[in-house]
Amino acid sequence: MALPPYRSALIVGAGHGLSASLTRLLAREGLSVTVAARDTTKLDSLCKETGARAIRCDAQEEAQVVRLFDEVDRVGSSRDVVIYNASARKRGPVVELLPGDVRRALQITAFGAFLVAQEAARRMVPKGFGAILFTGASASVKGYAKSAAFAMGKFAVRGLAQSLARELSPQGIHVAHFVIDGVIRPPGLTENDRADSTLDPDAIASTYLNILRQPRSAWTWEVELRPWVEPF
Repeated sequence: MALPPYRSALIVGAGHGLSASLTRLLAREGLSVTVAARDTTKLDSLCKETGARAIRCDAQEEAQVVRLFDEVDRVGSSRDVVIYNASARKRGPVVELLPGDVRRALQITAFGAFLVAQEAARRMVPKGFGAILFTGASASVKGYAKSAAFAMGKFAVRGLAQSLARELSPQGIHVAHFVIDGVIRPPGLTENDRADSTLDPDAIASTYLNILRQPRSAWTWEVELRPWVEPF
């Protein structure tokens, strides 16, 4: 059975962890990769290493998201794969949280995901082809104490992904949500440093690629990933 011939990817909320692993892997697989972040200077070495193109974008701002996709369209074809990896959190007792901080966290984590998904869908629906992937967390399914803002945002992204999967899958667009249930290993650490208790970002990236390779007769809309020693 033929697999989806994805040729290009856009990663929004790119940094040095999972996004970097995704960029390297997708570039090795022959995809043209664009990475977007509020601060693109931190992506210089990654772009030099992989040939990716960086575009500055604050995902919570509608005008900037529209401009991001227009810029991608201008330099080439629209992205076949769009990955939303941006999030923000503000920890603390609920009675001490500042409403402005919570609003900002929700805008980046949830509203930004909607804006990016909407622009991606506008380009994918006419073609009947594409994939939209969302990076979730333990907080997508479990609301932890003193983490109200992050839980609200991640629950919202999960709901968005489920809704879009039901709406867009019959139109040929693969939507998937990844529950990262554990701590992603920071750059520079090895398994020996954390004794298997963290998730290897390269291993997570390989799961994203496996989902992208699924034949459409057996698509996954959600997958959970955790270290084998992580309780759940």
